[in-house]
Amino acid sequence: MIYRLVIFLALNFGALAIGGLFTREGVASAWYSGLAKAPWTPPGWVFGTAWSTIMILFSIYLAFLWSEVKDKRLLLILYSVQWILNVSWNPTFFYYHNALIGLILITGLTLLVAFLLAFYWQTLKLKSLLIAPYLIWLLIATSLNAFIVFKN
Repeated sequence: MIYRLVIFLALNFGALAIGGLFTREGVASAWYSGLAKAPWTPPGWVFGTAWSTIMILFSIYLAFLWSEVKDKRLLLILYSVQWILNVSWNPTFFYYHNALIGLILITGLTLLVAFLLAFYWQTLKLKSLLIAPYLIWLLIATSLNAFIVFKN
């Protein structure tokens, strides 16, 4: 269990690190500063705290799930798609300034995380709630991205 947890922590925080390369300069950019943002946009420090907490909980969820799930190939495919969507959003939004494609990516990510929660609920039962903060945060992030698309 600990070995799997360390692997998932490394993979998930690696995704955050890659995203962080694009986010730091992107948030400070004139492009982002000039956008109309949702009134419910949290302060900047909330994003780092939220993502760190989410990735810890998601890694624990995955470590439990890995030991319980029979079809590991399917889990690897779903996880890989999740990882790619997660990592792709930051450069798409902050580097390429493409909020619409970003919205498509984050919507896909949100739907995938919702699918993981529902699909593996019978396998993990209440341990599935470890992925709930990820889904809740993605719903908020999707709404923030959508606001930017529709108001700019």
